[in-house]
Amino acid sequence: MSQPAIISENLTYHYGALTAVDHINFAVGEGEILGFLGPNGAGKSTTVKILTGQLLPKEGQATLLGHDVARQAKQIQGQIGVCFELTNLYEPMTAAENLNLFARLFGVKNFNADALLERVGLGGKGKIKVETFSKGMRQRLMVARALVNQPRILFLDEPTDGLDPVSSETIRNIIKEEQNRGTTVFLTTHDMLEADKLSNRVAFINKGKIVALDTPHALKQQYGKRALKAEVVGANGQLETREIILDGPDTSAEVGHLFAHEKVVTVHSEEATLEDIFIQITGRGLA
Repeated sequence: MSQPAIISENLTYHYGALTAVDHINFAVGEGEILGFLGPNGAGKSTTVKILTGQLLPKEGQATLLGHDVARQAKQIQGQIGVCFELTNLYEPMTAAENLNLFARLFGVKNFNADALLERVGLGGKGKIKVETFSKGMRQRLMVARALVNQPRILFLDEPTDGLDPVSSETIRNIIKEEQNRGTTVFLTTHDMLEADKLSNRVAFINKGKIVALDTPHALKQQYGKRALKAEVVGANGQLETREIILDGPDTSAEVGHLFAHEKVVTVHSEEATLEDIFIQITGRGLA
């Protein structure tokens, strides 16, 4: 891993008797995308609030770009961008006015709101009031606002939740572009497919504890199984499914028998998804 941009050491937070974040430890390298994955209520959003200085940890320490978040928040605020799951835009203002306001707050010189709006797929919408925007348009504007100060660390909390495919793909492309620029991305989501596409590593959080942290490939190799799935024509003429586990001692013989004795219609390889692995580790789904 490259030089850490984010370090969490024994990070803990509780709401009364409820421990939302329970002594978690991890580091995120510069230019890395970390998918922070878990169901609603697992502790994802609370972790983001601690890392961005909105909540003070009850125990432990969060360090961003070499600064203790709890004691040196002002040193890092201008170097991070945050996009929340719930939009908190100034709706009576136009899209450009929202961005220009934040540019002034961050002290960004020669800011071009139209260029940033174009980048997130809102070209030509700068003079339109946000109150008329669809959910997808608002979410893209939220992402644009998080990029106003060209942050070194970008926190994205469920950035594509409930969006249409076009809006979702636009945001995914922006995330990859930011990574290519050297930005560290901390992505919280319960969408395992999205995390698999984007993340260099993923951390599973369940009931406030990190229960696994590795690359998607390594987790699939450790916990998953590779299989060959085929659709065949059964005795009654209906399609039936056959599954053969790959890498087993009898795999070759089973594949040979399948094609020699069955009428194969389709065949494809299959591996475990991150959601399958999460359920295997925790015994619970993502709902």
